[in-house]
Amino acid sequence: MTTSVIKAQSVSKTVSTKQEHLTILQNVNLDIHAGESVAIVGASGAGKSTLMTLLAGLDVSSEGEVELLGHALSELDDEQRADIRSRYIGFVFQSFLLIPSLSALENVTLPCLLRGEAEDVKRAQDLLVSVGLENRLDHLPSQLSGGEQQRVALARAFMLRPQILFADEPTGNLDQHTAQNIVEQLFALNKQHGTTLIMVTHDNALASRCDRVFTMQSGHLEGGTVRSDESDSAQLA
Repeated sequence: MTTSVIKAQSVSKTVSTKQEHLTILQNVNLDIHAGESVAIVGASGAGKSTLMTLLAGLDVSSEGEVELLGHALSELDDEQRADIRSRYIGFVFQSFLLIPSLSALENVTLPCLLRGEAEDVKRAQDLLVSVGLENRLDHLPSQLSGGEQQRVALARAFMLRPQILFADEPTGNLDQHTAQNIVEQLFALNKQHGTTLIMVTHDNALASRCDRVFTMQSGHLEGGTVRSDESDSAQLA
């Protein structure tokens, strides 16, 4: 039996400007199970990244409810939501967000310090080796290529064994060859750790690798049919 890790029920998001109220998301319903890989695709401005911020507890909905790992996010304050993220959630962003003054190894161990734990250097080394950076441990981000920086970001995202990994355009700034390598690393780490993977992407080829694909269109979420090839998802379930 599969376990839901994220539920969105009748979720809407409206923002107000001086001139008008803008509805970014409208009546979104979503149920994501443990171990699934899910892609959210759609045109720019359709609401993909806004939905991801709500699902991850980085923001709260205007209407409806998001449940993250059994927690109703509307009932939690900022600090409580941040605690859930630090314990159970990993992020990979298009812009990498590495600390320029820290080495690759130090960037990967940083989540330990942010959580108030001792640095697990051995695990960080193992993760960097797993993404092919065994010879780059002491390099600063400025000494790494874009693809290498993204691999450091991937290793960092898995440092604290997240139950859920959110990836926002993880290959958006990379050339095709490097992007393909990152995709392979992403799914390999996903399977190795049994982590639920939720990706926002413009890349249809990348989306097709996921168990389910949703399309955001003018604030509405459509699709989500399980792939006809269920062999991968059966292993992840």
